[in-house]
Amino acid sequence: MPVKSFPAAVRFHFLEQSLHPKERRRLKSFLLSIFKQERTAVQSLDYIFCSDTYLLEINQQFLQHNFFTDIISFNLAAENTPVAGEIYISLERVRENAEDLEQAFSTELHRVIFHGVLHLCGYKDKSTADTKKMRAKELYYLKRYFKKIP
Repeated sequence: MPVKSFPAAVRFHFLEQSLHPKERRRLKSFLLSIFKQERTAVQSLDYIFCSDTYLLEINQQFLQHNFFTDIISFNLAAENTPVAGEIYISLERVRENAEDLEQAFSTELHRVIFHGVLHLCGYKDKSTADTKKMRAKELYYLKRYFKKIP
C-alpha cells in the first residue's frame, strides 16, 4: 500500500490505571515513522492500556482464545485503505513479562507498543520464522528509539 501524506492521529487511552509514557509526543512521532519506514499508510492508531481480565475478554470474544496475552492488534480499516488500528495492551502482563525476562518495564512496554505497529504493518508471529523476523524488527526499533537498550 503506498504511503500517503496526511495527518494521522495516535492516541493513548487508559482504562484501569493511568500510565504516562515519557515523551509522549516523541513516541507518537516515532510510531508514525515506523509506518513510514515499513511503507504502510496509517489513518489512526489507538492504544488502549488495560488489565489482564479486560484483554482476556477481548481475546475470548473476538479471537475465540481462552488465554492471557500482552497485546492484541486490530486493523479496523477497509481493505486497501490506510490502517485504522486499535492496539490493546495488558499492563499487568507487560509488567510480569518484564520481570520474567529481567528487562526494565519501560523496555518491555515499548517492545510491545512497537510489536503492535509491526502487526498492523503485516508482520506475523505464528511460525518460528515469522517470530524471528518480528523479534528482529522489535529490537531494531527499540535500538533506534532508545539509541541503545537500557
